Amino acid sequence: MQRFDLRDLKDSFYERMVEILESDIKPEEVAIFLFEVGDFTPIQKSADVIKEHGHELMNSLKFNEVDWTVVVKRKSA
Repeated sequence: MQRFDLRDLKDSFYERMVEILESDIKPEEVAIFLFEVGDFTPIQKSADVIKEHGHELMNSLKFNEVDWTVVVKRKSA
């Protein structure tokens, strides 16, 4: 399991999250992504992006006042 801080990407972290999942994470391995939320739109959009690419969203929770984490399992190869 690896943790990736995508907060510096603000609202453009989706492509980077998928890139990491598909290049840096082994099939069936879990990754934790940390990103910043404002109006909660990124939470649903990140879940949609994960599903579109066939990965499994395992958990999604508020980390602190402005940050959110998602736990994602990479799809099988």
